[in-house]
This record gives sequence, structure tokens and C-alpha cells, in this order.
Amino acid sequence: MMSSKQHSAAPKQAPLQLRAGRGALSQWVGYTVLRGLGWRLEGEIPDLKRCLLIGAPHTSNWDFVLAMACILAMNLKMRWLGKHTIFVPVVRRLFKWLGGIPTDRTEPKTIVENVRRIAEEEGGVVIGITPEGTRKKVVKWKTGFLRLAQSLDCPILMVGLSFSTRRVVIGDLFYPTGDNEADLLQIRAYYDQFDGKYPDQF
Repeated sequence: MMSSKQHSAAPKQAPLQLRAGRGALSQWVGYTVLRGLGWRLEGEIPDLKRCLLIGAPHTSNWDFVLAMACILAMNLKMRWLGKHTIFVPVVRRLFKWLGGIPTDRTEPKTIVENVRRIAEEEGGVVIGITPEGTRKKVVKWKTGFLRLAQSLDCPILMVGLSFSTRRVVIGDLFYPTGDNEADLLQIRAYYDQFDGKYPDQF
């Protein structure tokens, strides 16, 4: 179920062990972007050593802007997986500072190994990923994020975007059962309550 808590985006929405220490200016930038766009962040990051965060629906480039604003406003220690082709020279340093990890989806085993290594090195960390893997409509989500959560031995934190109400909602924790097909159905059903900027692409 969706959290009933509503907050302005702030560091108090992330536990101490998962705060990045970026400084007040970056937190202000994140908060200002959200407020300027008329969005609010609801819920809190659970106090866990590590978790895999999935965000959906992913239907536009605005999703990325909102996600980065939330990360900064909460001062969240989060590493997120992005297609390696977006890490072009002009923005590479910025994206890595924001927690980006370039990934080549043609090498899934390498992705899992790199993420596991980062999780072990950093201790407390949130790993972010979009389960669809693209902004385009997909008939069926891939199971890579479920396998990644199982490899990291951590739950999945489901975060939803609602463009109709301009909310980013930190929602439920999901514990993979090992039955990937059943898990996908349950997770997709959870996201039926949210709507992307272009709902027909979800």
C-alpha cells in the first residue's frame, strides 16, 4: 500500500547510515527543483543496510530529473544503474558524482559482479534501477532486477511516480520469492496505482 506520510523532500526521509554528506547546497538544489516543478516526495527510505530501489513508470526524461532532485534533497547515498551510452564526456563527471554506474546491458553477469562489489565496499547503500530498462513501452519486464536483488540478498524498495498528482512515492518493500514470473506479476500490479508522463508507454 502507498504510504500515508507526506513530507517536503528533506534529509529526514533517509536514515543516517544512508546519507551521502553532499552538503546543504546540493540538498537545497534538489528541494528547489522539486518545489519549482510542483512535486513532492512522500514516504521514507527504510533503515536497512542495503536495498535495491526500483522506480516506475519510466516514460520520459523528466523521470531522471525528478529522481536526481529527490536524491539530492534527501542527501541519499544511492548508486544508480544507467546505460553506458548516456555517460558522454560533457556529463560523465556529474552523473558519477550523482551516483551513476555506467552499465552495458549486453553483459548482465558483469553488471551483477560490479554492483555486488560496490555494495560490499560501501556497506550501507541503495542501488537504483528502472525495471523496464527503457522509456519505451515494453510488453514484459525483464527479470534482471529480481536476480540482482537475490544476488545482493536484499529486498526491493518500490518507488512510484504519479504525474497526475505530482508525487514521488517511496512505497513498499518487496522480498523476491525466487519465482520470478509470479514476482513480476505482483510488482507490476503494485505499479498500476501510478501514472507516468506518457501512460500509454507503460
